[in-house]
Amino acid sequence: MHTRHHHHTPEASAQAAPAHQAHAHDKHAGHTVSMFRNRFIVCSLLTVPVLVWSDTLQQWLGFRAPRFAGSDAIVPVLSTVIFVYGGYPFLQGAVRELRARAAGMMTLIALAISVAFLYSLATTLGLRGMPFYWELVTLIDMMLLGHWLEMAAVGRASQALKHLVALLPPLAHRLEGDEVRDVPPSELREGDRVLIRAGEQAPVDGIVLEGASSVDEAFLTGESHPVPKQPGDEVVAGSVNLEGRLIVEALRVGESTTLHQLMRLVEEAQRTRSRFQVLGDRLAFWLTLVAVFVSLSTALGWYLAHADWQFILARAVTVLVIACPHALGLAIPLVLVQATGRAARNGILIRNREAIERACTIQAVAFDKTGTLTEGRPVLTQIYAEGVDESEALRLAAALEQGSTHPLAHAVLEAATTRHIETPALAEFRTVPGKGVEGTMNHILWRLGRPEWLAEIGIEPPTTLQQGLEQAQQRGESAIVLFNEHVACAVFTFADKVREGARPAIDALHAMGIQVIMITGDAEAVARTVAEQLGIDRWYARVLPDQKAQIVRQIRAQGLHGAFVGDGINDAPALLEADIGFAIGAGTNVAIESADVILVENDPRDVVFFLQLARIGYRKMVQNLFWATGYNLIALPLAAGIAVRWGLLLSPAVGALFMSLSTIIVAINALLMRNVTSGGNRR
Repeated sequence: MHTRHHHHTPEASAQAAPAHQAHAHDKHAGHTVSMFRNRFIVCSLLTVPVLVWSDTLQQWLGFRAPRFAGSDAIVPVLSTVIFVYGGYPFLQGAVRELRARAAGMMTLIALAISVAFLYSLATTLGLRGMPFYWELVTLIDMMLLGHWLEMAAVGRASQALKHLVALLPPLAHRLEGDEVRDVPPSELREGDRVLIRAGEQAPVDGIVLEGASSVDEAFLTGESHPVPKQPGDEVVAGSVNLEGRLIVEALRVGESTTLHQLMRLVEEAQRTRSRFQVLGDRLAFWLTLVAVFVSLSTALGWYLAHADWQFILARAVTVLVIACPHALGLAIPLVLVQATGRAARNGILIRNREAIERACTIQAVAFDKTGTLTEGRPVLTQIYAEGVDESEALRLAAALEQGSTHPLAHAVLEAATTRHIETPALAEFRTVPGKGVEGTMNHILWRLGRPEWLAEIGIEPPTTLQQGLEQAQQRGESAIVLFNEHVACAVFTFADKVREGARPAIDALHAMGIQVIMITGDAEAVARTVAEQLGIDRWYARVLPDQKAQIVRQIRAQGLHGAFVGDGINDAPALLEADIGFAIGAGTNVAIESADVILVENDPRDVVFFLQLARIGYRKMVQNLFWATGYNLIALPLAAGIAVRWGLLLSPAVGALFMSLSTIIVAINALLMRNVTSGGNRR
């Protein structure tokens, strides 16, 4: 049995979890997908004549290429073009790595192609020996292909801050005496009076001076229903005024607003979020050191053995060529392409390639409630009627709500439609801002609105309706009352609808040994009701926007690798703080741009599917990396000439075959992911 805990507000973490530092360098800085694609296509076309006129391949395949004036120059000239044009990104990357004192894959690739090119060029200019031109060009082609596939899997850069800025209205209505003057929000100052009409967004944080309305703050606070506003209440920049006209006194303007504070949180999270090195880079670093050490040791060993210097150079070059990670360059990208393809076919978009690696360590998943575990829209849950039957009460309520745009009105009309109740016409309908709606039917004035409206008019609800209101309050549900000039007739209660896939997703996560946590800006009663309904392990209620990221940091400080699932702007810092951030696809652009993984179909069960798919992909990556580097344990000693006395000596050409075989095995293993079925797949 799971133990459930609750907190009114999370305590700030005394010590934030240590932030993992980003790479000291970026091997793809300044590179684009199209650059690698174009270089691969051009170099592959130029490789064809190099292979055709290569002496080694002609001997192997038993054919003779056409000879004509200048044909001897085809191989060295085209190989030089391929080296300069195709090899430039790797040479440039090696320089960056060496400057950052972080030698890796780029350094090893650059070293191998440079040594192979210079040695081959020397043989062309008269040095006795066998050139490595065809090995060189195929090596460059394979590296370009690998990095093209890798960059295609990375995705585009985050644009979260631009979407945050777009939430502010372009103009604000500043009151100057009795006149209204439209100015940019940046020109507003503390103390200014600002007019916010129905349907407009608040340009500042402020206090309501005049007017009454309901304001949609769901995208900032996580509240699942509109919040009534009257004089003295605070409104937040970016929130939407749903009904009446409000005049607000500016309290916080510009960078002091809650919205700009969220922008600052997103910026900080982007700078400090954990970055795991790709496994291939880690292995390439060690392979670089091993390859250089073995190459130099080989040369020194044969020199001390008084071997011919051309033999010494051939051994050293062969070691570097055979150690160059043909397969290592494709081991991860090929799996990523397969994993992202399978995920996309199931409505899951992977924006960050590292999410697949991190998914295997996830021990806790924190869900934002509104819009994630729930649909973020109210549904009618119960009708308490006194003096009329439920159908008649719903018929009257639907008639009153026909002209309203309030979310609860939509819930009433939806319930009436579902029950096939015809809605009569009203006379003299009007909206009473901050209270509800009223209208006349059969010469009787009917009102539908907040329970407080009853007290203002002086009507005492019957015991049945009073009990309904109390039960709704205990469950954290919204309630509206139907009444006429004399008596209250019905209470309608509403709750945020739980998503269909929420309970199965949580059960599946528990089966995987993963703890489930819920974080919400809603009241404690709402959080408790949903947590008990879904079997949540821990939950936090009344959480402010910046506290969501704090809770994620607390989870990590407890030694747990955590994922976060959310959909709102206030979720962006937490999405970036988590080891993996999941954004529900129907959420805001900010949440989507801040996430590692996007669940297009808004189904929490896709979290389970991704974690299971990622575990399979991680195993494939480990297998590929093991093979891509493992063959060097045999090939490198043979290339170094350790078994020459028994007649076993790898030539550069045979070494290239080893690399090709390794690449084929890696590719086949990655393609086998197509046939793997995940138990979390609901389709």
